[in-house]
Amino acid sequence: MKKILLIFGTRPEAVKMCPLALELRRRQDVQTLVCVTNQHREILPPVLDAFHVTPDETLDLPEHAPEDLSGLTAALLAGLRDVLARTKPDLALVQGDTATTFAGALACFYAHVPVGHVEAGLRTFDMTRPWPEELYRRAVTLMARWHFAPTGQARDNLLREGVDRSRIFVTGNTVIDALRTTVQDNYVNHILAWAGSDRLLLVTAHRRENLGPPMERVLRAVRRAVEERPDVKAVYPMHPNPAVRRTAQAVLADCERVLLTEPVALADFHNVLARSFLIVTDSGGVQEEAASLGKPVLVARDATERPEGVAAGTLRVVGTDGENVYRALSKLLDDPSAYAKMAHAVPAYGDGGASKRIADILLEEM
Repeated sequence: MKKILLIFGTRPEAVKMCPLALELRRRQDVQTLVCVTNQHREILPPVLDAFHVTPDETLDLPEHAPEDLSGLTAALLAGLRDVLARTKPDLALVQGDTATTFAGALACFYAHVPVGHVEAGLRTFDMTRPWPEELYRRAVTLMARWHFAPTGQARDNLLREGVDRSRIFVTGNTVIDALRTTVQDNYVNHILAWAGSDRLLLVTAHRRENLGPPMERVLRAVRRAVEERPDVKAVYPMHPNPAVRRTAQAVLADCERVLLTEPVALADFHNVLARSFLIVTDSGGVQEEAASLGKPVLVARDATERPEGVAAGTLRVVGTDGENVYRALSKLLDDPSAYAKMAHAVPAYGDGGASKRIADILLEEM
């Protein structure tokens, strides 16, 4: 029996890989193993619990400062080398553009284990935005045998880079598979109860290139927009990175119309997302999720690798200049016609069947 190893380690990877792990584990003619690297040690386990996915291998990574990418990469490579030696998979899957993704693909390359890249082909064409994720996904492309592109545009990016067309498969994004299982009618949690009948802004921010003054400018714009409108509140589930928390608490902690929370459970987050008025984010996955739910998204970055949502009008890249963010927020909060133009679902990111397509392709290829 052939053996597949799924490698992931951050919360966003887990959201997108757990539906695929469940789909593969339903197949009788393949053995599926899950290795979690614990890159997000604190916020990964709740996602695994939500999907009832039990890892077969777990790395015990030493603690690293968020900026110590060299130490993190070295530890990941050493740990994954040992996992591959123990499990001897016939192929491995990595997802997205994290340090785990890059180290997972590289460890497999060194061990002569063929790799499939889930969510392949995303590009900003700027090596500094997002940093270092743009490097990671381009490097994984060089090492992957199977490229599971979520959209036609991602496929076209790969083709322009010389990837063999027969090795590219447009599948949709597995994050939409996850949304299909978590969003529910009449969902209630403490965040939605706190928001009440007010319009809710959901804010997420964690990108390395945004740490410090850029993030501070974005959050001050959010605060200003909220404080000027008595029917608007904002919630910010804070990333564990201490630098993110320092900025969030310094700017927002004393604002009674802003709720700072710990990271919330997946179902809670998706249902808050589904009931929010609009989103301010620098996250990639949140762009896909919100656009698929028809929620206007202001992207607090200078470039996005999710251009499908921009082309459809649901995503708008506003950067991190405080005045630009404030003006964009004000337009959507005060102009119903501007809001209506952005508030529509974008089907480009998938229909909820990506995991099944990827599983079918892999079993046919093995």
